[in-house]
Amino acid sequence: MHEEITYRSARELARMLRAREVSAREVVGAHLDRIAAVNPAVNAVVTVCAERAMAEAAAADERLASGAGVGPLHGLPIAHKDTHETAGVRTTFGSPVFADHVPERDELIVERMRAAGAITIGKTNVPEFAAGSHTFNPIFGTTRNPYDTAKSAGGSSGGAAAALAAGMHPLADGSDMGGSLRNPASFNNVVGLRPTPGRVPTHPAPLGWSTLSVQGPLARDTADAALLLSVLAGPDPRSPIAVAEPGAGFAEPLERDLSGLRVAWTPDLGGAFTCERTVLDALAPQLRTFEGLGCRVEEAAPDLSGADEVFRTLRAWLFESNFGPLLDADPGRLKASVVWNIEEGRKLSGADLARAERLHTALFHRVREFFERYDVLLLPVSQVAPFDASQEFPTDIDGEVQETYLDWMRSAYCISVTGSPALSVPAGFTPAGLPVGLQIVGPHLAERRVLEVGHAFEQATGFGLHRPPLDR
Repeated sequence: MHEEITYRSARELARMLRAREVSAREVVGAHLDRIAAVNPAVNAVVTVCAERAMAEAAAADERLASGAGVGPLHGLPIAHKDTHETAGVRTTFGSPVFADHVPERDELIVERMRAAGAITIGKTNVPEFAAGSHTFNPIFGTTRNPYDTAKSAGGSSGGAAAALAAGMHPLADGSDMGGSLRNPASFNNVVGLRPTPGRVPTHPAPLGWSTLSVQGPLARDTADAALLLSVLAGPDPRSPIAVAEPGAGFAEPLERDLSGLRVAWTPDLGGAFTCERTVLDALAPQLRTFEGLGCRVEEAAPDLSGADEVFRTLRAWLFESNFGPLLDADPGRLKASVVWNIEEGRKLSGADLARAERLHTALFHRVREFFERYDVLLLPVSQVAPFDASQEFPTDIDGEVQETYLDWMRSAYCISVTGSPALSVPAGFTPAGLPVGLQIVGPHLAERRVLEVGHAFEQATGFGLHRPPLDR
């Protein structure tokens, strides 16, 4: 019965809860049991709030029995990313500096999920300060891939994605600067959406006008991701870039006829990155799936000249602003790659930032014009398949040396700076059985379109239905 509950979709569980076919106590209890059974092998959920969660589940059951209205996530258990502050629950950011930090309030993304009826069951693992697409830190250790526990679960939302894949919760929240929603979705055979900046408002945010980092949903299928987006999206007066459109419309069915859809495919964004052959071998046959759905598929890519400079400049500036004071106060407690990124920020001049913003604006307009010719862009999410969990980052891609912890993430971070919504959907497996994700990118504010296209692809292929071998 527990496995029946823990691998059901969030939509089905929500329906069953509202129909009182199953209680919130049963649902939460099943997921807590699942965490106890499989988390030791995966290390995805790093703080568990079992007593609190069961108390909240009992209150949720009583609320429903009283006839009171309930939210769209009523009774659904969720472990929040350990960079998202949760009232009364330890939030470490993966850093020894914050090992004992217990916030007094929920940040906006958590606040919205809980207001919709979600029950907090714990926190999911992250790299230190969410830096890098491999989840490990000195407090909790390394999160491992449920499809092969010797491999990385990606990051920085690696704990969230691995927990989803392993049946530990039905929905997850995450964040994405250089691929942190999309990369772990690809590595764990789940769905992750990087929304347009402002679609999911962020608060508190010390740099509230910045568009580089966003928050968004992770789920086991696109319809569940859309359900969570319907809760997370919508205006908030505390965010200066919040999109005014309410989120509720994202919960509407995603079925769409793709006949005539203009699809661009690129294996490398016109030479912007190198992709591992095993990844391309998994993705290339999927172009026939889109043709079978009636799409017109061409190989094409927008001109992303300057994207690398824009991302690295703005990221370094953000790292120096956010973490520079911590480096000054206690330099020995930050990992080397975080220190490097802060120091890169300290080398920047005003002219460097101005140049990055000019390039950023020109890039936006070239991408806008590209999407006048094409409806969506397809490309790899990750340049590599899940790699050895003992590595900090891949240092080589089919013979091409990767100098820094950022180099192997270009396929994701070059898209980050476009401002476009980008979806990672399961798209196949390597010969070793490791998941590979397809990235579906749409025009600015076109989350609905990328979700519909992702849903159609998902229905045609069924890759996301392949569960990890944890129970075998």
